[in-house]
Amino acid sequence: MIEYLKAILFGIVEGITEWLPISSTGHMILLDELVELKVSEDFYGMFQVVIQLGAIMAVVLLFWNKIFPLGKKEKGIYIKKDIMSLWGKILVACVPAAVVGLLFDEYFEALFYNPTSVAIALIVFGVAFIVIETVNKGKNAKVSSMDELTYKLALIIGLFQLIAAVFPGTSRSGATIVGALLIGVSRVVAAEFTFYLAIPVMFGASLLKIVKFGFDFTGTELAILAIGMITAFAVSLFVIKFLMGYIKKHDFKVFGWYRIVLGIVVLVYLHLRHKNRSVNENWQRSCFLCQFVI
Repeated sequence: MIEYLKAILFGIVEGITEWLPISSTGHMILLDELVELKVSEDFYGMFQVVIQLGAIMAVVLLFWNKIFPLGKKEKGIYIKKDIMSLWGKILVACVPAAVVGLLFDEYFEALFYNPTSVAIALIVFGVAFIVIETVNKGKNAKVSSMDELTYKLALIIGLFQLIAAVFPGTSRSGATIVGALLIGVSRVVAAEFTFYLAIPVMFGASLLKIVKFGFDFTGTELAILAIGMITAFAVSLFVIKFLMGYIKKHDFKVFGWYRIVLGIVVLVYLHLRHKNRSVNENWQRSCFLCQFVI
């Protein structure tokens, strides 16, 4: 039962942080430092990715009319050309992260998936949000609707998404929004396009993780995964609606400040933990020497 409650907590954190530009993967890594799930290392590696499918399904539900390319008339079913064009841009934007993810996923995970890297990425992109929003203040966006987003701009946004694929703590949504703002895309379009990008990216990443893990789940593991995904889905419904309403009247600076503060707190925590470990190790050595002398 305790592990199921932990799964709910992980789902809540995922549902909130997947869409706010504050890094879901980063928060999941940090949460695992405080509330560790008693599962195998292989299962947790799969869990922290596949749980995001619950959050993604919230996007599919909320934006169904904008992303489903088939329509119905009296004469039958027809294809919506504007939505097919949108999916073309989405796929173009996903290519850089998909290629690098397939080739170097395990390498980057071993190298950067740790609290220190997360804290640094939180601070760096927090500063980026504040600087970009300050520079853009009072300027009119060059791209204020999804139809105005070109394939070239979509590819540029996809290259920024690549940064998040390499450095956890950057935030996939944060990286793509920063990239979009830099090239003149409005906040609303930037956020909405980020939601759409998450669909193929997270479906692909989840499928890859499940295949690597295998389908030999225990009953407990399956329950933990299902609880986490369902919780993430329910929370995401509210968070997405909140964010879309918020950015129509406000900028992203508050998220930048949050990232900076959290990153500093994490670095201080890691420093104190390392210091305490050093003190404990020195104390244990002293006790051993005392016993040897006696």
